[in-house]
Amino acid sequence: MYSWSPGYTQKELEEAQERYELRFPPDLMALLLNQQPSPGYDWRGENNDIWRMLGWPLEMLLFGVEDGFWWPDWGERPDNPEDRREVVESGLRAAPRLIPLIGHRFIPEEPRMEGNPVFSMHGFDTIYYGSNLAEYFRNEFEGKHEIGPVRHVPFWSDIVERPEDAYAFYAATGKPEAALAAIQGGLRKKIS
Repeated sequence: MYSWSPGYTQKELEEAQERYELRFPPDLMALLLNQQPSPGYDWRGENNDIWRMLGWPLEMLLFGVEDGFWWPDWGERPDNPEDRREVVESGLRAAPRLIPLIGHRFIPEEPRMEGNPVFSMHGFDTIYYGSNLAEYFRNEFEGKHEIGPVRHVPFWSDIVERPEDAYAFYAATGKPEAALAAIQGGLRKKIS
């Protein structure tokens, strides 16, 4: 079960931001100064789990790409896996970086303001898990999935709000039934 533990010091959070080369949005910074979720990631010192989760979005999107998915905004899908990886890496460099909260729940680093949505990110199967940090923790700790109005975050909101676009290439590869089932499954998850 989830609970809260005492927060971090200002120095610990500044060191974490430097170590992981990121900036916490102001509401996450304020929360972590006051309290930290448990279980959650320990931002004090080197943490392999944090490094792994910072790489999670790339690895999960690549997994989806190699399974036949493609994001049309990236342009033509290359035939070569190494070229596909380069395109996905370039696309993620243009998107706000995701900061892990608990498991595969993330808040975007940008915009650097309060009220960013929280994403449950599992490759192209990405959904909103809270319209903001407070709503996310209510949902996570109370087992709910109630989402209010959401601020648009480039790329991440797009794959949530346009899931059919990621499945278009998949459908064109001769597996339209699998693509349709994947879209319908994703939409059912978003509605429930």
